[in-house]
Amino acid sequence: MLNNIYQMLDPVAFSLGPFSVRWYGLAYVMGFVCAALVLWRVAKRWRVRVDTDSLLTIMLCVIIGVIIGGRLGYVLVYGDGYYFVHPAEVLAFNRGGMSFHGGLIGALLSGIVAAHVTKIPYLTLADMGCIAAPIGLFFGRCANFVNGELWGAPTDAAWGVVFGGSAGMMPRHPSQLYEALLEGVLLFIVLYALSRKCPPRPQGTFLGVFLIGYGICRFLVEFVRQPDAQIGYLWGGWLTMGQVLSAPLAIVGVCVLIYAVRAKKPQQGLPEMVQN
Repeated sequence: MLNNIYQMLDPVAFSLGPFSVRWYGLAYVMGFVCAALVLWRVAKRWRVRVDTDSLLTIMLCVIIGVIIGGRLGYVLVYGDGYYFVHPAEVLAFNRGGMSFHGGLIGALLSGIVAAHVTKIPYLTLADMGCIAAPIGLFFGRCANFVNGELWGAPTDAAWGVVFGGSAGMMPRHPSQLYEALLEGVLLFIVLYALSRKCPPRPQGTFLGVFLIGYGICRFLVEFVRQPDAQIGYLWGGWLTMGQVLSAPLAIVGVCVLIYAVRAKKPQQGLPEMVQN
């Protein structure tokens, strides 16, 4: 019988005097930087004109959308009324609390601004962003593991991890790593492989695949992920809030994919760009 695996990683990457840099913050930085590189690479292959100014504009809009949307999503959905009583805590980012679904909505809305400024069709920009997004998810879930948060349900599997603290001393599913592999690595491989077709697949294809893929992966992992304590299980004691929010994503993704296949609108950049 294997010994238990103990998660004893330090959430703080390094400190400079009173200033501490946490792995969670570095995960966001690495996620955005790598996503920008992938977006630039895909744009180059698709012959979508994205210069340095356009790339900075896109990333600035996405960063603002993800942070504001992620925080508001957590406050409104997972806060369980706490932030209505303590409104000043809404801005306490150092205490954690971000929602992927809120961040996704924020990124999609801020993408409208980015598309308007850069003159890139919205669905083309959304498609490129969705190819890059799983990288950020990978870094984020790995940071969740380092923080010892969002752990899974108790398990007797050989790879069960003891997180300690509020998670107790029983081995639990490392659900953060499951999500990192499924929502991050697997989804990126699928989307990036699809993006290599030339000419590229129609507008909306990658947005649809991303929504379907994320919705399914998150829904499945939630079966072995411990729900947030302040919310618990919903609807008969077997569904989690993550599943309630992720199932509609997959449905919307199917609708977007059907639209993409039927409309067959080619990916395009600036009007003067020559298409293959």
